[in-house]
This record gives sequence, C-alpha cells and structure tokens, in this order.
Amino acid sequence: MHATLRTGVSSSTDYEAVVYDLDGTLVRLAVNWKAAASDATTAFAEAGVDAADADLWSLFETAPEYGLAEDLESILAGHERRGAERAIRLPHADRIPEWGVPVGVCSLNAEAACRLALDRHDLLDHVDAVVGRDSVATYKPDPEPLLTTIDRLGAEPSSALFVGDSERDAVTAERAGVAFEWVD
Repeated sequence: MHATLRTGVSSSTDYEAVVYDLDGTLVRLAVNWKAAASDATTAFAEAGVDAADADLWSLFETAPEYGLAEDLESILAGHERRGAERAIRLPHADRIPEWGVPVGVCSLNAEAACRLALDRHDLLDHVDAVVGRDSVATYKPDPEPLLTTIDRLGAEPSSALFVGDSERDAVTAERAGVAFEWVD
C-alpha cells in the first residue's frame, strides 16, 4: 500500500485520526544543535572514539556500537527539552483542536521534549498520543513509531493522516501505508 501525498488542507471528515510530526510542523524547537553536537562529540572523545568529523545524526546512529546510546540519548534529550521550553508555535498548531478526531504526535525528538513543547503552547490537552524517538525501539523513517501512534489513537493506518515537514516524514507515511500531508 502506498501513502497518499497531499499538499492541500484535509478536512476532519476525511480521516479517523490525525498524527503530526512536531518540530517544523506544530512548533519550532529552539535547540542549539551546535552545542548538542559538541556535547555528543565530547562524550565520544571521553570514550576514546574519534568523532570530530561526524555530524550529530551519524553520532546518534553509531552510538550503540560504542556503548554510548544511553549517554547520547541523554545529551540529545536534554538539549531538546531546553529547546522545547523556548519553542515557537507554528500556524499549523491552530488546526489541532479543530479536527474532531483523535490527534497524535510522532516525532524524531524525545517524548519529554514533545510533551513540554505541546504543553508550553496549550496543545497537550488536545493530543491523545505522543510517540517520540525514545518511546519505541525504532525511529522514523521506520514505520513503527507512526503505527504505534495510530494504534494508541484506536485507528487503522488506512484511515489515518500523517502531517509532516520532511522527506523522512513522507517516507515514514509511505512505509506505514498512511496518507501524508505536507505542511506549507
């Protein structure tokens, strides 16, 4: 099954559940990614691993092989939580209370950071499920986080919509067999 890609605004009668990506879709997390990368590189260096030329995402992906997965997750989650405290609400967030169907968030950010950002902008009470990078064993573009979110909303993938802002989000939706809508 292939995901339906939409660029327009869907209506609440089109779906039984709606899932949003967080950062870049509902809010803009004010994360200092340079500081996060520096802290991650330092953790690798302290473990005797030269990671000076690696980007943050490659460090995250290789951390398990060096026994640094928990350390790196803690570093990233800390930066994301601080960024969530200063998150900027984006216009798409205004749609959340209007859907009339269960709404979820599926993010590559840590779940606690997602909840902080949603709470900061009075959106948490309108969101029925939050799945972050650390909520399940895999992360986007693997379909598991999105399918878990949809399951927690009590819906089927074929009746859900995923709204996101990245190619990773679109690929996740396609792999999960879920309709996808790009944010403007």
